[in-house]
Amino acid sequence: MKRTKIVATIGPKTANKNSLKKMYEAGMSVARLNGSHNTLSWHGSLIKLIKETLPECPILLDIPGKKIRTAKLKVEPKFRVNEKIILTTSGGFYGEDKVSLTNKNLHKYISKGDIVFADDGTLKFVVEEVINKDIIIKAKTSGILKSSKGINVPHVKIGGALITNRDKNMIKFAVKNKVDFIGISFVESGKHIDKIRKIISNNTPLIVAKVENSRGLENLDDIVANADVIMIDRGDLSTETNIETLPINQKKIIQRSLDYSKPIIVATEMLDNMIKSPYPTKAEVLDISNSVQDGATATMLSGETAIGDFPIESIKVMSKIASTAISSKYKDKKNKSKQSYYEISGMAGAIKLLCESLSIDKIVAITISGFAARIVSSQKLPQPIIAISNNLELSRTFNIFNNTIGVFYDTKFYNNKLEHIPKCLHYLWKNKYINNKDKILVTALGFPTSGRRMNIIQTHYVKDLAQRLSWKKVD
Repeated sequence: MKRTKIVATIGPKTANKNSLKKMYEAGMSVARLNGSHNTLSWHGSLIKLIKETLPECPILLDIPGKKIRTAKLKVEPKFRVNEKIILTTSGGFYGEDKVSLTNKNLHKYISKGDIVFADDGTLKFVVEEVINKDIIIKAKTSGILKSSKGINVPHVKIGGALITNRDKNMIKFAVKNKVDFIGISFVESGKHIDKIRKIISNNTPLIVAKVENSRGLENLDDIVANADVIMIDRGDLSTETNIETLPINQKKIIQRSLDYSKPIIVATEMLDNMIKSPYPTKAEVLDISNSVQDGATATMLSGETAIGDFPIESIKVMSKIASTAISSKYKDKKNKSKQSYYEISGMAGAIKLLCESLSIDKIVAITISGFAARIVSSQKLPQPIIAISNNLELSRTFNIFNNTIGVFYDTKFYNNKLEHIPKCLHYLWKNKYINNKDKILVTALGFPTSGRRMNIIQTHYVKDLAQRLSWKKVD
């Protein structure tokens, strides 16, 4: 079980049963699909393949939102400094003369002198002229403008619907295909998240809110409070704000997510060098290590595992770096971070104290929604957390929490008695999640009423439970 989880993007190089198995064995915790690429039919087939091959692995479908991209090009234009390229909001241009964009209205909002970035800020242009639907840009860097690459126009407000029709279709597709998480780009507010949740109208998929522009930073508390999971998309965030503020903004978003006990994913170019090389750069090693030590729940691989030459190696390297970083943090008693008031409830504080004071081996969170697992995991304790639920769909989503494994058990959770608690523990014992050598801490909700959650804490030697309750391996 990995304390820091790895979200790995599945693409053309890895969309097969053999690669999926190897990625999971190497340390992939969540399989990500990028909805900006390929068709819904392709994604539908891949979702089916992942569920058949790795039934316990959660799936995250990232939808485009208002992100602007280049079209699928037949010719990817090469250019030098001061050479010009024509972008257009008209369809049907694939790189020979012009490059079509996915946004059909950008020409209405952009003006001469505006700065345009492409491909996560690696390419920079300035707008020379706007003629009807054509946007003529001059290169400030040399490079290649590739297919389906992001286009950013910092500080320019792009109009249009908050949730596009394409997004609505993809959300419905995600619900129909029972993915576990759905990533929402350019989230602007809690209201934005509420609109998405109404479309989902189901327990799952959970919402991964991507903070990637100044509007998201301005409304950070509102977004974190309303989302299920937060993602830092550093590619868009660095171009939509100022790249020199990226480290500060990343730390701020991580800390705010920890304050609200929300899982936080750090994404973009974490092992970019390993797309073509079997080895990371020293800067990439430092980047992953610092992100983990700052409190990231998960780190993400994009091109490294979707189109890269070393997808399995990338996961192994990231896993090793993250494990080393978190192990070092636990060993350094002087490096214990101070908890803010709203980061920790009284129950979570009691659990933390017990786990640090007693020889607890494992934590069992008996939960339907995952609330208890989320709160306990936010404390970054060294003990593994086993979160058991009677909701199949939600149980898979618990795997995003720090140092947590989600387990489904088909039984009734009572609101007027506590019989389900020993039943859940017996199920975990039979299936070897806990054993007679373990001392466990159990947290659950007993006799639920409005506003009361996680009101039970118990500690047990498993061998005593097995003896007292006459547990048997087979019912």
